[in-house]
Amino acid sequence: MSDWEWLRGGITAVPGVMAAGIHSGIKASGKKDLALIHSTHTATAAGCFTTNRVKGAPVQVSMEHLKAGVGQAIVASSGNANTCTGEQGLKDAREMTKIVSELLRIPPRHVFVASTGVIGQPLPIEKIRGSLPKLVKALSPQGGKNAAEAIMTTDTVPKEAALRVEVAGRPVTIGGLAKGSGMVHPNMATMFCFLATDLAVARPQLQTTLRRAADQTVNRITIDGDRSTSDTLLILANGLAENKSLDRPGADLRVFARALHAIMERFAKLLVADAEGATKVVEIVVKGAANRRDALSAARGVASSLLVKTALNGQDPNWGRLMAALGASGAAIQPDRVGVWFADEPVAVGGQLTAEVRWGKVREVMLRKEFTILIDLGLGNAQDHYWTSDLSEEYVRINTKYTT
Repeated sequence: MSDWEWLRGGITAVPGVMAAGIHSGIKASGKKDLALIHSTHTATAAGCFTTNRVKGAPVQVSMEHLKAGVGQAIVASSGNANTCTGEQGLKDAREMTKIVSELLRIPPRHVFVASTGVIGQPLPIEKIRGSLPKLVKALSPQGGKNAAEAIMTTDTVPKEAALRVEVAGRPVTIGGLAKGSGMVHPNMATMFCFLATDLAVARPQLQTTLRRAADQTVNRITIDGDRSTSDTLLILANGLAENKSLDRPGADLRVFARALHAIMERFAKLLVADAEGATKVVEIVVKGAANRRDALSAARGVASSLLVKTALNGQDPNWGRLMAALGASGAAIQPDRVGVWFADEPVAVGGQLTAEVRWGKVREVMLRKEFTILIDLGLGNAQDHYWTSDLSEEYVRINTKYTT
């Protein structure tokens, strides 16, 4: 039994948080492309960013602003990544934070910025500049879905989630929105994920808790093995729950950590489910590894294999693809100890095909939209997991025409 309650809505379910999403003209389609999240009270801030050495200008600016550990707003655009745009790109990202700060009457360093979309094209800052006053005017306690729509690129659905949990005797809400459909691979997983909570928590504890939750959720997903230049994960904690601030590890912080993990796991699965051209979400669970590092390497190797992913798309129970991916993963493997199950259906034991595989049942499993492949390495007690999607012809179609 969980000790939290799922709520309707997303980031604006959190007290003191408003949001908005509008069309500014970045996208020729007329779809929303400019989002704003605003906490009415100054918040403790934490975040994680792409580990790609090519970082977009907004990532660089937000990383600078995060050093203070305080924030009150996030402005995000879609349709243009503002990456590989030189000094002008940095100037444009800073201008976005400056304009928003003036309109909200808060310090510029309390504003974070994020952009996603095509790499290497100048940001149409004049369109954004002219639209930011309208965006601020549109802020609303009901604006979360509009903001979620405004950060979408090849996503097919907006992604929101919210929950309530009791921490230190006070009801605490966590809400958020996310985007991600392609270029998804750790570390950090390729996406935007903006979260807010009314918890009062010290910066070191918030940063540590967010990083741990990210490592077990959005850093355990892969769609295509490509890592974005724009990944941004941010959380604002505005303290309106009026609990005694959590400034050290303990039972209350563990309750919050479990709830944060739950909402980020939901986002991780939503991202994989909406992968470009995908039809299924598959969890690769590896147990029996000699150590945790091997368990993770093995799970990542299988989840990232293009041959495995195409087999998943075709409902082809080709377990040999799994074995090949395991052997190439870098994890310690003894082939004659490996066991493989598709959900509850055994396919291989001791590294060989089982005598009475029920292929019909295995294919029934593979027809599901969500299922688990369990691999036992038979070498120890360590376990880890990854979520992956199948790879379809639709993925190729989307990405051969991304800029056109």
